[in-house]
Amino acid sequence: MLLAGIVGLALLDALNPATIAGVALLLLAPLRRPVTAAVLFALGAYAAVFALGVVLLLGADVAAGVITDAMAWLRRAALLLGAGSLAVAGVRRFRTRTRTAVVLPSWVSVRTAVPLGVVVTGADLPNAFPYFPAVERLVTAGVHTGQALLVLAGYALIYCLPCLVLIVLGAAFGGRVHARLAGLYARLGAEKVLPANAALAVLWLLLACCVVVLAFLW
Repeated sequence: MLLAGIVGLALLDALNPATIAGVALLLLAPLRRPVTAAVLFALGAYAAVFALGVVLLLGADVAAGVITDAMAWLRRAALLLGAGSLAVAGVRRFRTRTRTAVVLPSWVSVRTAVPLGVVVTGADLPNAFPYFPAVERLVTAGVHTGQALLVLAGYALIYCLPCLVLIVLGAAFGGRVHARLAGLYARLGAEKVLPANAALAVLWLLLACCVVVLAFLW
């Protein structure tokens, strides 16, 4: 049951537009080895996610021995972080805005793909609020550190699953999937004008309020 819950959180966390758009861009880029660059980018993303998990796990383990109800506060912090993200998304939908495009820097290459993956994924990790409850569950359940690290390694792999699917498709079909990759990038990473939507804004804000209430009742 514990593992199933963590897998569910990882699948939710895997829907990361920035990382997915980064892989799509690399597969579309006029590089000598775009598939290799995409693989290395995904490896950097994996390293960033796993490293954060290790820091959270070891930090939570120490805090649990020092601070009363440390795990409860970690869970609340994760839920409040999620509520904050929903609230920001809600406020933004009250007005028309232009979404900033995810673009590749001029220095991108096969050699720099790993650090690029680390940077892009690391910059978006504050929005990865499912990760915090996952670590909290491992610590609360008293899972041995070695086993917990294996679970976190699996979590990071699931996080990168959409990227791996894109890489396999890119390697198998090459130019034949370029149009679909370009469409995926246009949806997730290209600059786009997002019109105001009051109904959606109110929905996000209501969800944010529900998550705040849940943070202090759970």
